[in-house]
Amino acid sequence: MSKEPRQKLGEMLRELKLPGVNAIYGEAASRAEKEGWGFERFLHHVVEVELEQRRQKRLERVFKAAHIPPGKTLTNLKQDLLPVKVRRQLPTLIEGGFVDRGENLLAFGLPGRGKTHLVCALGTELIQRGYTFHFTPAFALVQRLLAARKGLALERELRRLDAFDVLAIDDIGYIQQDRDETEVLFTLLAERYERKSVIITSNLVFSQWDRIFKDPMTTAAAIDRIIHHCVILELNGTSYRAEAAKARLPKMAESTT
Repeated sequence: MSKEPRQKLGEMLRELKLPGVNAIYGEAASRAEKEGWGFERFLHHVVEVELEQRRQKRLERVFKAAHIPPGKTLTNLKQDLLPVKVRRQLPTLIEGGFVDRGENLLAFGLPGRGKTHLVCALGTELIQRGYTFHFTPAFALVQRLLAARKGLALERELRRLDAFDVLAIDDIGYIQQDRDETEVLFTLLAERYERKSVIITSNLVFSQWDRIFKDPMTTAAAIDRIIHHCVILELNGTSYRAEAAKARLPKMAESTT
């Protein structure tokens, strides 16, 4: 292809927003000519490259928006420390059926049981399967919603959060909320009820949630909405951090001898 037609083709591909095709069509055309590709094989190749580039760029955008802490993946999740029942549930959860059904997921357990790591690993796998996911500590989420309400933009902020298939709220048990904080969190849970999935980690069982929502009626209403359609994971196994500390002790002893 002469320079002028090739330049025009590049302009058309840019106008059509096909950067992947634009980047490789010249090389692909030379390869097709050498290897005797037919037109359909050539077209399939360049379109396949375009789609893969778009998929990778989408994944980059989704992972950036997910705010998942680094290093918390399924690969380095110590599944042998998880309760047997949770290990059995994990493959099904990764498939994402609970997200399609708008169900919630609750992970209960004492500190150090791997709740956050498990949720983040699950989120990473769900993203790979085409879902959108957003992770946030509970205290940060509440402050974000309060700031939005103060700026008369709560509805807009709720719409932003509604764009995510899954919203993971970490460590809900560590916040002691006043009435304003309770209201915005309850509003969020009510907005997503039976439509979009919420994942919550907590070191407090339901009977202790009055420490969070204070008002008994609000507590009951929040729990009702969360558990109506939900999967509960009880992480009552060994503490990850305690196991890590035990593993370090022999090494520390060796270094001091």
